[in-house]
Amino acid sequence: MGSMKDRLPADWKKVLKDVLASPEFEELEAFVAQERREHTVYPSEEDLFSAFRLTPYDEVKVLLLGQDPYHGPGQAHGLAFSVQPGVKPPPSLVNIFKELESDVGMSRPKDGSLVPWAEQGVLLLNAVLTVREGEANAHEGHGWEHFTDEVIRKVSEKPEPVVFLLWGSYAQKKEALIDTSKHVILKAPHPSPLSAKKGFFGSKPFSGANKALKERGREPIDWALPS
Repeated sequence: MGSMKDRLPADWKKVLKDVLASPEFEELEAFVAQERREHTVYPSEEDLFSAFRLTPYDEVKVLLLGQDPYHGPGQAHGLAFSVQPGVKPPPSLVNIFKELESDVGMSRPKDGSLVPWAEQGVLLLNAVLTVREGEANAHEGHGWEHFTDEVIRKVSEKPEPVVFLLWGSYAQKKEALIDTSKHVILKAPHPSPLSAKKGFFGSKPFSGANKALKERGREPIDWALPS
């Protein structure tokens, strides 16, 4: 099965070499390997680092931070908020699509795959990258946060400006890792049904991100998804 880090593309492996060599990462690898032996774990090993494969380090323009992968069969594929094609979009993603429609006039996509965003430089990063089937947050506090905090720090070290979309209080705690003199942080409540009406709807994150990119001389994102 090889080591987890072998699945990271070379560019990210180089950027993250210190954290990958840390004892915390070794412990995390051992934990995830044991969980995979004893339980069903999402996403699959193949999909674990798909955000990093689809969005090279040098091309990151936007970082959208999620918390935990979806824990139902066939949903998670290594991109925050995204589900595999053909899978019904979960409630948070439905709310993201509603905001997309009101913000940039985009009609409801045909499925919940956000791969087209990732391919344009939107790093769809969850703070925790694996989960046990049917048990939300089962892998919280086992070392993923140590790894993904370092990813956020390294994106913050990029010379060109990046827009960080931080939705909900969990994501907003990560602001401490970001150089706010250089990058743009757009905050909103989480798009989950529990909090979307408290201000996620109407927060215009997509047009806001593009405005920030354009003002800083970067190409905007085409947020339209196949409908």
